Amino acid sequence: MRIVVALGGNALLRRGQALTAENQRENVRIAAEALAPLADGNDLVVTHGNGPQVGLLALQEAAYTEVDEYPLDVLVGETMGMIGYMIEQEMGNLLPFETPLATVLTMVEVDAEDPAFKDPTKFIGPVYSEEEAKKNAAEKGWSIKPDGDKWRRVVPSPAPKRIFEVRPIRWMLDNGAVVIAAGGGGIPTVYDREGHLTGVECVIDKDFCSALLASEIDADVFVVATDADAVFLDWGTPDQTAIRRATPDQMDAYDFPAGSMGPKVEAAQNFVRASGKRAVICALKDVAAALRGETGTTIDPEVADVELVRA
Repeated sequence: MRIVVALGGNALLRRGQALTAENQRENVRIAAEALAPLADGNDLVVTHGNGPQVGLLALQEAAYTEVDEYPLDVLVGETMGMIGYMIEQEMGNLLPFETPLATVLTMVEVDAEDPAFKDPTKFIGPVYSEEEAKKNAAEKGWSIKPDGDKWRRVVPSPAPKRIFEVRPIRWMLDNGAVVIAAGGGGIPTVYDREGHLTGVECVIDKDFCSALLASEIDADVFVVATDADAVFLDWGTPDQTAIRRATPDQMDAYDFPAGSMGPKVEAAQNFVRASGKRAVICALKDVAAALRGETGTTIDPEVADVELVRA
């Protein structure tokens, strides 16, 4: 099979954890242990989030006042290199020595007129108290929004239109490489009025970009690996129920939070509708079992009726 796995931010840094290299490496090591078995006999692409990391780099840039702050497209490229290096190293420690691994700096085109630029929604950086967040917003010109019981910086998150490195990614997969690509949703770019490709100040949703990449490389399955065991109805209540299997259209009957499960479900639906293949949403530790249909949520065009499992 050709598999694309999108690692949630929790795979790299758990909520509230210090933004240290040691914490990130330990979490990447855990992720690699779950993903390495998938490379045996399959084509594997790993994508990942970068919200905390790109936010940290932005803070570091702001602290160095002798030059203008680096734009978000450059910072996203930096996080791709850092996180890709860690994933390559930890996966390489588990896979046969001869298995090639490659991190691809992935540029993604967005529409300069996307309405997202007028309504920043994408969380980046660490969490703050309301007082801290409002102080930073006033001093740095940030947009901020609540994230659970904390506050975070938000930036525009336009939809991905085109991934420029699809051909080299295909070539690497055809030659047996495990590929790390589209990190953080890809480096956001637009064409200017002169027709030149240039970076733009935003962050693309990792799951939407990963779904687009999965479609464009003809993946057999798209996996969204997160910290939830499945997609749940009535989450956090005594009636909590997991959706085991459903079609994309059947999933339309339910509402999911825009700040958490909503984009993951929509990205999975996008892939299934575009490809006719299946998508899986599951806990990182359960990826192998979820691919066998034993756990997680499978979105599949061939499902007859919604299958629900009481938690």
